[in-house]
Amino acid sequence: MLEHELAQDKIRDVPGWERIAPVPICMGGDYRALTFCCKPGHSLTYAFKCRRDETLKELGLSQEKFMEIKENFSKENDWDSEFVCFGSISYCCMRRGGCPNRDYALSIKYPGKSKEDIMKIYFEKKKKLAKLILECITNPKGRKKVEPYLNLF
Repeated sequence: MLEHELAQDKIRDVPGWERIAPVPICMGGDYRALTFCCKPGHSLTYAFKCRRDETLKELGLSQEKFMEIKENFSKENDWDSEFVCFGSISYCCMRRGGCPNRDYALSIKYPGKSKEDIMKIYFEKKKKLAKLILECITNPKGRKKVEPYLNLF
């Protein structure tokens, strides 16, 4: 898949993931947007339009493996935090308008940095997490579906 093939209304230009960051899955984002999904097994604000579980099933990735990937990434990147939902910044969403819990947790993780620098770090790491999630798809049918998106990293 090439950048110009992405639906323009399904991508965002954010610091650290310029021009082609996917919108969240619940807003019609592509498989890379799993990076912005929250932890399975919990009630959701937007449960009526959540596509996380459907997308995981489509790709052949279990909820347990999804959580393992996110939680290992969180530990490796010092993203565990008591201030955010589910105890990890890896489960935080995209929210362009900001999230007080996420933004506070990030300010503690990256003291002395400007909000702009912090958000650049956040989206760079979310991009890395997105790639990692897609690389962990081993189901042949799921792998075929994510291959074009892996070419975007």
